[in-house]
Amino acid sequence: MFGGRFAFLQIDDEDIADLVADHLSDENSWLRMRLLEDSKFASNILAGLDGLASGPWSGWLARGTDFFWLYENGKRLPLRLVAGELIDPATGMKVACFTAPDILERLANRSLVPNLLLMFLVLSILPGVRALGGSYQPIYYPLMRYVVCRALEAAGVDEDLRQALATDDVPGAWGHRVIECDDDPLELFLNGRNGGGSDLIDRLGDISFAEACGSMKGFVTDPSWHELHSRLRHGLIAPTDEEWAFS
Repeated sequence: MFGGRFAFLQIDDEDIADLVADHLSDENSWLRMRLLEDSKFASNILAGLDGLASGPWSGWLARGTDFFWLYENGKRLPLRLVAGELIDPATGMKVACFTAPDILERLANRSLVPNLLLMFLVLSILPGVRALGGSYQPIYYPLMRYVVCRALEAAGVDEDLRQALATDDVPGAWGHRVIECDDDPLELFLNGRNGGGSDLIDRLGDISFAEACGSMKGFVTDPSWHELHSRLRHGLIAPTDEEWAFS
C-alpha cells in the first residue's frame, strides 16, 4: 500500500481547531447546525456521556470537558455547557457563548481547543474515515459513535447518518503502540526513511498479526481491561449490548 516510501502525518490541537473552525464558519455546515444551533443535540450528547459514566461502561469515555477545553497559561481546563454558555466550573466564569461567532473567535486565538470527541467527529465519524488507535480505542471509539447516534435519534434527525453509523462494520482498528518485535521500531523506521526503503513494513509484513503483537501487554496488564473482563464475566455487560453494536 505504501510502495517503497512512506511518511507519517502528525496533526496537533491547532490543526483540529482550524478544521472545526472551517466547519463552523459555514452557515450550512452539519456541525454548526447540529452542535451549535440545535438545542437538543449537544445536550443529548452530554446526557449520553453521563449515562455511560454512571453505568457498566464507566471509565472508558469520560466527560472530561464539554466539547472544548479552555487553554490558558499552557494548561487545558475543563468547561461545562450551561444554558447556552461555556462555563469554567472552578470559578463560575463565563468563557464563551455556545454560538458560532464566540466559538470561532476563541478557536482563532487558541483560547479554546476541541476535545477528543469533537476531534473524532470531524476527522473520522462524519467523513467515514477509519481510525487507528491504541489499546483503549476498541472500547472508547465505538462508545463515541454510540453516543452520537443516540443523540441524533433522541433529536429525531439525520436518519441517513444514523443508518450509516449503525451499518458501518469497519469504523476503526487498533494497533498503535501495541506492536512488539525484537528490533527497535524507531531504528527500522529511520533505516527505511533514510535508505529509501521500507524496512519497518518489510519486517512486520512478513510475520503474523499475533507475532507482531507479542504478549499484548497493552491489554493483558492494563487495569481497565481487567475490570472490563470482570464485568463481562459477571454479566454486567455483554457483546449483545446496544453500545457494542457500534464496534
